Amino acid sequence: MNNVFQKISHVEAKKIMDSETDVVILDVREPEEIEEGYIENAVFIPNGDIIKNAEKVIPEKNKKILVYCRSGKRSMEACEKLVKLGYKNIYDFGGIMDWPFEIVM
Repeated sequence: MNNVFQKISHVEAKKIMDSETDVVILDVREPEEIEEGYIENAVFIPNGDIIKNAEKVIPEKNKKILVYCRSGKRSMEACEKLVKLGYKNIYDFGGIMDWPFEIVM
């Protein structure tokens, strides 16, 4: 069976962020969208650049990766690309527009 990613809630994502230090928070929005706010400690790779740049930015394939975008569509696409690249610990928590917690402006 192929690697798969898990869909989790914002609350589950926040719990992971608060309790684990060795986790990547991956924002796959476009650069101009980042100006609207982002989740603290996020790493930025636009969805269209995942295949080209993910292995440079996140070389460890077993690292836990929490992925988000604006509304949830691109985060799912990015997760599918990460699976194809061989990443094994991927969690999609959807869009920042529904994120109920603090963001950095």
